[in-house]
Amino acid sequence: MRVVITGGAGFLGYRLAEALQQKGSLVVADGESEPIEEIVLFDQPGGVARLTDLPATWRAVGGDVAGADFGALLGDGPVGVFHLASIVSGEGERDFDLAMRVNLDGARQLLEACRAHPHPVRLTTTSSLAVFGPASGDTVDDDSLVQPATTYGMTKAVLELLINDYGRKGFVDGRAARLPTVIIRPGVPNAAASSAASGVFREPLKGVDCQLPFPLETVMAVASVESIIDNLILLHEAPAEVLEGRRTVTLPSISVTFAEMVETLQQAVPADQLGAVTVQPDPAVQAIVSSWPTHVEGTRGVGFGLRPTDDLATTLAAYRARYC
Repeated sequence: MRVVITGGAGFLGYRLAEALQQKGSLVVADGESEPIEEIVLFDQPGGVARLTDLPATWRAVGGDVAGADFGALLGDGPVGVFHLASIVSGEGERDFDLAMRVNLDGARQLLEACRAHPHPVRLTTTSSLAVFGPASGDTVDDDSLVQPATTYGMTKAVLELLINDYGRKGFVDGRAARLPTVIIRPGVPNAAASSAASGVFREPLKGVDCQLPFPLETVMAVASVESIIDNLILLHEAPAEVLEGRRTVTLPSISVTFAEMVETLQQAVPADQLGAVTVQPDPAVQAIVSSWPTHVEGTRGVGFGLRPTDDLATTLAAYRARYC
């Protein structure tokens, strides 16, 4: 059995591959658990080129998600798919055409390849709290109004509808996980408007100053990468019946201010060993972040087996143990 992860060279995709290898098996579309024989990481050629020393059962494939031969990627045997490839929030606002091509054209091609596959395919993709927009209010759940205020959020909302309809038609056993901001990402800042939620920990731990594009009082719904990975797998393996025809699930999160993030960091590491955190407002980033809900109820998913996220201290400890 093959597992295909698009966006597999990225932080989340690679961590998911590690978790699946450790797990050793995955439930496929007929509800049976199959041993994983191969993990295929699909990503842009530049991302794939950075992958080295992969396990023998992993394969990295570079390509354009909007022009990939997904039929060849899926093979002709049982397959499980995790679709994580996406243009992120800030980049999507700057380049509408790119967001449409990658987030929608690429996703549609993948869904069609899954539909044509000789075996039923279970596919789990990532959506975002950005689908809600300010009209939904500060607190949201799976019943809240979806009215995105960004191009990124719009493409994710359309993807949710595609997943639901392909599932309704029986073309693909699809699920969409609505992600909060995932912390703490290693490496360097990316083009996501939420990037500061990782940077506020990551840069000071390196002794580098961090400039926040919004005030310390800004509230953001966040979840640890460990809980996100667990819940992507749990959602993928959940029986279709528990979704009750609603194939998008809002994942659990916690709502915290950036001041609380800084306080958590300073409680764990002496302040004189950390880079400084300052505020340099960026109106464009603030406009995107202010369109997202600040408090999220993920109780529906927890009700059928997803797990709550970790607190900030636990999340920070896990990051330091792995990356510092």
